[in-house]
Amino acid sequence: MITQEQAPIGQQRTIRYAVVGDSYSIGEGATEAESWPALLARSLTKIGIAIELVSNPSRTGWTTQDAIDHELDPFRTARPDFGTLMLGVNDWVQGVDPELFRERFAYIIDAMLKSLPNDRPLLVVNIPDFSVTPNGPTYARGRDISAGLTNFNRIIAEEAERRGLALADIFPLSKRMGEDSSLVAPDALHPSAKAYGEWEELIFPEALRVIQVSSLSRSGKMPA
Repeated sequence: MITQEQAPIGQQRTIRYAVVGDSYSIGEGATEAESWPALLARSLTKIGIAIELVSNPSRTGWTTQDAIDHELDPFRTARPDFGTLMLGVNDWVQGVDPELFRERFAYIIDAMLKSLPNDRPLLVVNIPDFSVTPNGPTYARGRDISAGLTNFNRIIAEEAERRGLALADIFPLSKRMGEDSSLVAPDALHPSAKAYGEWEELIFPEALRVIQVSSLSRSGKMPA
């Protein structure tokens, strides 16, 4: 595992970071400044990697179709060097067919890759298990939430692997929201600022690897 202390410093130019996501990427339950993308940008900056979060149009309740309609254009316009993608929970909540979800998710990945450098600096983050929160079960509608999200996460993992993309798996960590009330926001559904902080600690090394490999490949060197 790469730690912040072990990370190389000294980027030659500022990395432009853009996000495609939903409530979990915008920090619903906390503030946008406490969202994991904002924390990630600050953590990378702290170790000497010049990075700026230039676009995060994520919105609570948005599905993959909403992202296609409203987030891909801002992503392209941002001219990003690095991107993160975290979507799917609202597709499941709204009963989107898994294969339709796969089709839309794959479309989003491919569209994002077209706007990124050729070394594919895109990190995919999967769906947390919101069933463990106090209000989570109200969205079940007779379904097994954890099993349904696990199936969607399988699709996410398959589409990421098919393209050789890194995946940050926060599903196991998110279950801690059922054990520690301080990890749940006042709405009893979304993560608290503390939880987003824990997620970012897990996402950070994956994002760092993606950025390091991207940076090294541009210089014509192979990563160690």
